[in-house]
Amino acid sequence: MRLRELAPAALRESLAKGLILQTGPFRIRVMSSTDEVFHGLHLLYGDFEIHGEGYADYHVRVDRVGGLRSYWRPQITFELDGVHPFLPLPADHAFASFEWGLNWCIAGHAHHYLTLHAAVLERNGRAVILPGDPGAGKSTLTAALSLSGFRLLSDEMTLVDRDDGLLVPLARPVNLKNNSIAVISAFSKDAVFGQEAHDTHKGTVAHLKPSQDSVLRAQEKVAPAFVVFPRWSAGAQTVLTPRSKADAFMHTANHAFNYEVLGRSGYELNAGLIDASECFDFSYSSLPEAIAAFTELLK
Repeated sequence: MRLRELAPAALRESLAKGLILQTGPFRIRVMSSTDEVFHGLHLLYGDFEIHGEGYADYHVRVDRVGGLRSYWRPQITFELDGVHPFLPLPADHAFASFEWGLNWCIAGHAHHYLTLHAAVLERNGRAVILPGDPGAGKSTLTAALSLSGFRLLSDEMTLVDRDDGLLVPLARPVNLKNNSIAVISAFSKDAVFGQEAHDTHKGTVAHLKPSQDSVLRAQEKVAPAFVVFPRWSAGAQTVLTPRSKADAFMHTANHAFNYEVLGRSGYELNAGLIDASECFDFSYSSLPEAIAAFTELLK
């Protein structure tokens, strides 16, 4: 059953009891009485599979703080298995807190995968991994590619299966910040955004709905073909420049969430990923030119 098949009243009731949401290989039991989480899930997760009962990998709750805080500067907390790992946030950050908290759950606990801080997309059966430092334009480029016929596997985390070295889909809403929200809104009339959260630690944040195709193909793993390090700069020419595999290996290892946890397995998985991929730096300033370059790369 897909979440969109639930009537609004049924969705609220399910969230009160615990809605089991399938996202990629994970089942998340979500509880919340907040309007922000309800509206975010209703708008952005309609294509996702849900389960009425059964096991869940993570049990999370996002709800208002009680007491005086419910009247004066109301706040919310994110809870995992009865534990509150983060300080409370303003109440209107509830859906953003759910997204950030879920990233934290997966990055910190899903050790059947090598987990890299990188986006990953696919076209014609070939995957491109996009590691990105803050401000590099990784999420903006990812959003534009996903709105241009590329299948989104993930915006935040590349999951490398320890059994076969393939990339595991985890298509969820793309987290965009500040000017990127307006850039992507202008880029495509098909862009669907959730409610903006203002004055977060990242500025203004909004989440872009993933394409239906990306969500419905959540069980289709793909082999890596390219690792591309994007960098947006005003007025920059659109250029792909080869990057050494040794340097690409070090960068991905340093930006993996659990490389050291996995030990030798992490080294071998990362080495296999880089060996299987062509590695490039990518500078750009124009999204249409960037889309054309990636279309040619993955033809």
